[in-house]
Amino acid sequence: MARFIAEISSNHSQSLERCLEFVETASSIGCDAVKFQLFKIEKLFAKEVLAVSPSHRERKKWELPIEFIPEIVKLCQIKGIEFACTPFYLEAVDFLEDFVDFYKIASYELLWDDLLEKCARTGKPVILSTGMATIEEIKHAVSTLKGANCVDVRLLHCTSSYPTPFEEANLAAIDTIRTETNTLVGWSDHTADKAVIYRAIHKWEASDIEFHLDLDGQVEEYNAGPCWMPSRIAQDINDVKRGFNADGNGVKKPMPSELPDRDWRADPHDGLRPLKGIRKSFKV
Repeated sequence: MARFIAEISSNHSQSLERCLEFVETASSIGCDAVKFQLFKIEKLFAKEVLAVSPSHRERKKWELPIEFIPEIVKLCQIKGIEFACTPFYLEAVDFLEDFVDFYKIASYELLWDDLLEKCARTGKPVILSTGMATIEEIKHAVSTLKGANCVDVRLLHCTSSYPTPFEEANLAAIDTIRTETNTLVGWSDHTADKAVIYRAIHKWEASDIEFHLDLDGQVEEYNAGPCWMPSRIAQDINDVKRGFNADGNGVKKPMPSELPDRDWRADPHDGLRPLKGIRKSFKV
């Protein structure tokens, strides 16, 4: 069954109340995990970029205050929902170790072996997004994680453009990555299109679905296009999970609801219904 991960990104607006509302909402719509990001722009962008780019310096207000995390985790535990976080600098891995159920590494950090190894050595599960990467880069990253003793690695296929054009989702790459790495592979959605999510699960057997969640459409990331509002995604999550209940155990035998009709099959001797054994006892 696919696991649904609500990506909060920087939609929290540096408000603890809003962070907690995200956890409440993610839990209420059926998500299995909520994922935040922990970065400092001084450790995210080179100083040459920050020196000349006001828009990159503006992202300072997108940072998640580190003191929020214990409160977020406390509510996640109450709600029975996993807490994950993306570390964007090495020290963040150390801080998060006592809090996360799993680390999520972003596509942009896929090449950074030191970060991969540090997450792996905590013994916590790691999910890695693969946007923009070649299959050889992905295989190297998986080898790096496993070489540092990460025993629970999952990958997310994604296209890193925001929003992703429908025709560039390339969902078939889920199977390619899974075959080449012998690793569970999910889909990190930037299309905000339910048809893509359904296809990723039912055709390509995505192990996880990560999607960007917002509460009110008032933040900058929502305007970029890939965010889902709770009212849009809740029914889809419910439908997908309800559909998995129809899988059964694979044993072909009459189901309880079918048993009364078994005697009403055509008798093999004359082709008439019901079976001869119950014809004499038949009453309207």
